[in-house]
Amino acid sequence: MKVPFVLKMSAGFLLGIAAGLIFKADAEVLKPFGTVLIHLLSLIAIPVIFLTVVQAVNKMSVTQLGRMGWKLILYYTATTAAAVFIGLGLAFWFNPGMNLSLPDAQVEEPKTPHFSDVLLQIIPDNLFQAFAGGDTLAIMFLAVIMGIAISWMKFSADKSMKEYGNLLDKVFAAFNEMFYILLKGVLVYAPFGVFAISAATFGQQGWETIQSLAGFVGVFYAGIILLWIVVYAGFLKWSGQPVLSFFKRTKEAYSTAFFTSSSIASLPVAIQSAKKAGVSDKAANFALPLGAIFNSDGGALRMGVSIVFAANVTNLQLSVSDLLMIVLVGTLLSIGTSGVPAAGLVTLSAVLTMFGLPLEIVALIAGVDALIGMGGTASNVMGDIVGSAVVDEAGEEKVEPSVV
Repeated sequence: MKVPFVLKMSAGFLLGIAAGLIFKADAEVLKPFGTVLIHLLSLIAIPVIFLTVVQAVNKMSVTQLGRMGWKLILYYTATTAAAVFIGLGLAFWFNPGMNLSLPDAQVEEPKTPHFSDVLLQIIPDNLFQAFAGGDTLAIMFLAVIMGIAISWMKFSADKSMKEYGNLLDKVFAAFNEMFYILLKGVLVYAPFGVFAISAATFGQQGWETIQSLAGFVGVFYAGIILLWIVVYAGFLKWSGQPVLSFFKRTKEAYSTAFFTSSSIASLPVAIQSAKKAGVSDKAANFALPLGAIFNSDGGALRMGVSIVFAANVTNLQLSVSDLLMIVLVGTLLSIGTSGVPAAGLVTLSAVLTMFGLPLEIVALIAGVDALIGMGGTASNVMGDIVGSAVVDEAGEEKVEPSVV
């Protein structure tokens, strides 16, 4: 019988806690095995993000998007940004990780960038240098413009240009699949790495670490509840939908997403649930697949909580400019990587690297990634369904909800 990844990660984390509490400082001998996981995550993060965004962007043409597409993109951007702000706000209120520390982590206070510096960082003058330096914003910019260029070529009237576009699409798709295979390999090792890093950390920190991570998970789920009650319910009321009835009729979708932790696997159920709630076929069939690629409210909320958790662990004071950058980067990366396995760990690695924070925090948070991933995926799917209803009510024919 195949053991679910969720159970493997949870088992590695819990066994690591037990080993740390039993062997205490002697568990430090396991630390190199945790460092291997950190290096693997760091190695894989940038290529996965770049290739995923290129593939997502080049799948669309401007004419296909139309009015519904632009409204959806605005909706996804708004809800994802709201999720980041909710995560940041709650994290600063409850301060998870305040009593936790990583003794060996050396962190320097980041310099507050000027607007012109940020702009120049977004638009690199050297493609290879952007990748070598791990400049996340520059890599995202390159991924978007390359995706647009490939899309333009694919939908060109010129036959040879169209062939080149399709060829490039296949090349990027092949590279994407290759890195997915590599990522799957990393995830096979992940439970062992999580065991090692949690054993070494808990051996030094003990019950304080457990309390800090419990606080981290609690703050995240408080943010999920707030996101649903304020943001999703607000959009449903604005579009004229009965909120409680809508949540009830779509329960199969977000419960499936919660237990599978996969937006893609939940997509067929989500489409059927949206139609059951009264969303038209056209809106559901268009919006939900697009949302599975671009929308990641749960990942965005997690990003806000995680970066404050990381700052508290390392005793780092973040400026307003840093927070605005977190919102921007967290939103872009969460939108671009919603379909990536273990996307939270991948994008968190990239953001922590950008802000000079230690990647040991990624391995530490990986221990509760299963719990975070379940709630985050359920929010992603619910956000997609709400978006389809909002767009449908804004410009499509009203469809009566089916009887449950």
